[in-house]
Amino acid sequence: MYGEDVLSGNWRRRKTIPEVDAEPDLVVEDADSGFCGAVVGFELGAVVLEDRFGKRRNFPLAPAAFLLDGRTVTLRKPAPSAAPPQRRITASGSIAVAGVTAQVAKASRIWVEGIHDAALIERIWGDDLRIEGVVVEPLDGIDDLAAAVREFGPGPRRRLGVLVDHLVPGSKESRIVAAVTHPDVLITGHPYVDIWQAVRPERVGLSKWPVIPPGRPWKEGICAAIGVRTPQDMWRRILSSVNSYKDVETPLINSMERLIDHVTVLED
Repeated sequence: MYGEDVLSGNWRRRKTIPEVDAEPDLVVEDADSGFCGAVVGFELGAVVLEDRFGKRRNFPLAPAAFLLDGRTVTLRKPAPSAAPPQRRITASGSIAVAGVTAQVAKASRIWVEGIHDAALIERIWGDDLRIEGVVVEPLDGIDDLAAAVREFGPGPRRRLGVLVDHLVPGSKESRIVAAVTHPDVLITGHPYVDIWQAVRPERVGLSKWPVIPPGRPWKEGICAAIGVRTPQDMWRRILSSVNSYKDVETPLINSMERLIDHVTVLED
């Protein structure tokens, strides 16, 4: 009347046994021996359990071989987790922003004294400046800085930052800078005669930069003191030695960070 005997056949095999990842500290019991312990690792394909007394035993990862909270389970070794992506750091020490392209250039600018200054700034801060949309422009010296600033026409949304070489008290540069007082212009500098000297000397194989007597062209004097044929050769040597902010002196780093902050924080 009732059809097939529900108890006939191997009905136990049709029972689904859940599979559980053997994560660290998971407490299970070996069904055959009754050994109960926490998962502490794996050896030769077997799971290692440690009981509350510190005793350890290895058990094969056989089907339906363990009890978890009184239920029969099959333990499996967890799949290795994917390594977290490595953060890329820009040459300036900032965290690189993935998937961001350079912005269209903003009205604000950073001026530096020459093409060597511009190339060195690009080498270290280029990634940051492209994301912010800030262009670095080289000047041919700062003798006419006040007139150049007036022509630029700075304002709250058109800020100007200027990096000056050899900005020390009493210098010609300090007197030129003092004449520029516009609130949307920030002028910073470093104490070095030339941007070359802002590169740490050990990066170019020197213990210190040579001292060049006043009245002699500084770059030519450096080349003669070191034994390099031309300033162009020396500049290539310097630039190739710079890979990040760690290769230049702190006064240059501080000055550039202030300028970037100035031209990227715009008033509404």
